[in-house]
Amino acid sequence: MTRNLLPIALAAAIAFPAMAGAADLPTPPRIIVSGEGEATVAPDLAVLTLSVMREAKTARAALDANNDAMAAVIAAMKSAGIKDRDLQTAGIQINPRYNYTNKPDGSQEAELIAYQVTNTLSVRVRDVDKTGEILDKAVSLGVNQGGGIAFTNDNPAATVTEARKKAVANAMAKAKTLAQAAGVSLGRVLEITDQNIAPTPMPINAKAFDAAAGAAAPVQAGENSYNVQVTVTFELK
Repeated sequence: MTRNLLPIALAAAIAFPAMAGAADLPTPPRIIVSGEGEATVAPDLAVLTLSVMREAKTARAALDANNDAMAAVIAAMKSAGIKDRDLQTAGIQINPRYNYTNKPDGSQEAELIAYQVTNTLSVRVRDVDKTGEILDKAVSLGVNQGGGIAFTNDNPAATVTEARKKAVANAMAKAKTLAQAAGVSLGRVLEITDQNIAPTPMPINAKAFDAAAGAAAPVQAGENSYNVQVTVTFELK
């Protein structure tokens, strides 16, 4: 039995040093470069954030007034062609408002003045050309808090793909230039990582629109720029 195991033990003893030697091999030379790519496209979707604030002596009265105002805004959105799936309540807040009076001893006395109720609605406008008209209707019907507007794209996958290709091409061009300058040749690609950078929302202030003017708020959608950054690791020969 012992004699049969001896060749196996000798083979293992020879194999383990070989494996250890392979693990100790130095990392092959490589170069790591970054690349950037950008692609633009006209937006086909506007996302509005609209808030209605109402104030009253009691929380119940403030909520009722806010409900009536927001119901009118939602009805106007639907009459303008906005579907139910593109209307979403983003938040409701009920806050007391106090009046603080300084007392002779340096302390303050708080007097409850009213309650404020704020209801925020997120609206997706799929006909971008109607954005100004919808903003005007919303402000005319009770939107009285600053909101936000973001021009985006429902499906930017094709544009991001174009930006990604440009980023990889940019990284490869950099790597070739560096390799030539160093007198070496590029080998296979060892690793690629990427990061997308989406367009940022543009803030608006609802109070800036004159509800009595009768004209739609001037809104320019412009273009969305999608940026991709990649990091590529090449083997060097």
